[in-house]
Amino acid sequence: MSWTNYAYLRPTRFFDFKTLVIVGIVAFLLLFNVFPMLYLVFRTFFDGQGFTLEPISRIYTYALNWDALSNTLITALLAMIFGVLIAFPLAWLIGRTDLYGRNFFRTIFVMTYMVPPYVGAMAWLRLLNPSVGTFNLWLVDLLGLDGNPFNIYSIGGLVWVLTTFYYPYAFITISRAMENMDPSLEEAARISGASPLKTVLTVTFPVMLPSIVAAALLVFISAASCYGIPSIIGAPGQIDTVTTRIIDYVYVGSSEGLSDATSLAVSLMLLANLVLLASTFIGGKKQYITVSGKSMRPKRVQLGRLRLPLTILVAIFALIVVVLPFVTVAMTSITQNLGKALTLDNCTLRYWEIILTRKGILNTALNSLISATCAATFGMAIACIMAWLLTRTQAKGRQIPDFLITLGSATPSVVIALGLIMTMSGRFGINIYNTLTIMIVAYMVKYLLMGMRTVVAAMNQIHPSLEEAAEISGASWLRRFKDVTLPLILPSVVAGWFLIFMPSFYELTMSTLLYSANTKTIGYELYTYQTYHSQQTASAIATAILFLVIAVNYLVHKITKGRFSI
Repeated sequence: MSWTNYAYLRPTRFFDFKTLVIVGIVAFLLLFNVFPMLYLVFRTFFDGQGFTLEPISRIYTYALNWDALSNTLITALLAMIFGVLIAFPLAWLIGRTDLYGRNFFRTIFVMTYMVPPYVGAMAWLRLLNPSVGTFNLWLVDLLGLDGNPFNIYSIGGLVWVLTTFYYPYAFITISRAMENMDPSLEEAARISGASPLKTVLTVTFPVMLPSIVAAALLVFISAASCYGIPSIIGAPGQIDTVTTRIIDYVYVGSSEGLSDATSLAVSLMLLANLVLLASTFIGGKKQYITVSGKSMRPKRVQLGRLRLPLTILVAIFALIVVVLPFVTVAMTSITQNLGKALTLDNCTLRYWEIILTRKGILNTALNSLISATCAATFGMAIACIMAWLLTRTQAKGRQIPDFLITLGSATPSVVIALGLIMTMSGRFGINIYNTLTIMIVAYMVKYLLMGMRTVVAAMNQIHPSLEEAAEISGASWLRRFKDVTLPLILPSVVAGWFLIFMPSFYELTMSTLLYSANTKTIGYELYTYQTYHSQQTASAIATAILFLVIAVNYLVHKITKGRFSI
């Protein structure tokens, strides 16, 4: 018998190329994601004598920190509830009915996802200021009220802004799940005589429940780990959250302040990981959702006489939640005196001239451009490799970096930044603190998942036979990927690149902790102008970012021939 029949007896390499790639990606994630988090936990729960709860118990002896934790849980929970209550009806109306302007509304609501949340805080601060808020003054004049009806510097105001800028997270998640759901169940219910509303309540909602809960948890952790909105809206109203307290402690500059910040960060990290576990557990039950193996377009629900009223209702919502804040920020950027109405006499382009000529602002924009470009480019390189490993190979251990990338995405930004400060400042032989490198690493850890999921989805739609044909012709895996796979997934690669680039470009929370005199970013510069210097200059920077988001969305839409929008 030939020895070739006993292939298992032939010597094999312990490490092949796929294994080395996996090891390299895991090493990167362990060094810059897992190790910093574990070190924060170690510093919190272990001292020279061993395990201790003293730092945690001490930090919560302060009433202010209990108030911050309570405010965080309350605002995040309410934002989660209201966000889902908004997102699910919108996803159904846009994805399942004959609503007028569905594609336009989808673009508007998804694009909000790529706008910095703190820009929304700036807008609503201008609209609902308890003293001079534009919307408040308009309501007083219209209704003859004795005082302004709304106060943005309150728990209600904080929840409102968090909801309006985080409901797109739920909208996108629920919309994608609806696209994958087999519509035959709904059609069977309607054939049986069920009304559209009864079909939604008895069929669509129960089937979508795991995705709805997962979307809700995503909104919760995003709102709980937000810094920009609580800082801009909450601080003037003396409403602290865990993130604002952490950064306050870091700014104290003492070892005790850093220890207290670490303890609070660990509390937030544990909360985030519990939510991640819950989301993973719930997501694992999606196998009970009936998903068609074929491409099936659902028959759209005919709204009949409700079509126009519901379209008007959605348009009003888009006008209030999306258009009005953006227009307010743009108008503020050309207003000379904020205490007066915007007229030709009160109109100026001076603040636009400032942001286009002031060296400090231009330098921060350049820093953001460099760091975001590097994070997106390196991130997509890893994302493409991981997508190939996950969809085209059975390499052992390929799920490990996938899990670590997901873990990094779910980790609050303030925890990532604090962990990097504690571990990458020379203590363990690596010193990248006060450099753009630490910014790039932080952005990659936080946003890599966005790009990877986009490419994985694209590769799942490409039949492996195309690559197999190239392999039979003698092409190496690299040649197959370059000549066959990459051209087919290029639109998704472009979309994924921008999905990492945009949030990295205007990122605030991590940049606030990681910047140095020479590495300030445009997000931090905008925040400092809004908080300490000039609201008009801050609004001009914010409006420029909005124009960039719109331009990028248009560019991606054109490059990908309408398959993707940001």
